[in-house]
Amino acid sequence: MIDKDRPSTWIPYRESLCKGCRADCCAMLLEVTIEDLVRLNLCTEDEAQGSHKKLFKRLRKEKVAMSFRDGTGLFMLQSKSNGDCQFLDSQTRLCTVYDKRPGVCRKFPSIGPRPTFCPANRIS
Repeated sequence: MIDKDRPSTWIPYRESLCKGCRADCCAMLLEVTIEDLVRLNLCTEDEAQGSHKKLFKRLRKEKVAMSFRDGTGLFMLQSKSNGDCQFLDSQTRLCTVYDKRPGVCRKFPSIGPRPTFCPANRIS
């Protein structure tokens, strides 16, 4: 059984896995860069040039981000109560911001907990 929280259970990625997938990769914690936040229209260019800690405080208050690591400059985005990405449509299981999606999403599964492997589970 594939478990998204246990990369050792993942299977080698192939494009055909995406068809009929439950989007388990979209139910993992999501760290984004300041550039991602600008592309997602979650902050302005001016805010991106300013204090990232101040920006994080605003995003946390708006329940968009749950943490910020100053050392890496990465923001952890808030997930839905069921663990899904805030941008994942619960009904269609498709990304609602696909054209603006964060860099880590664009590069998955080339990067991530187990590069070139996927936590794909099919919708029954």
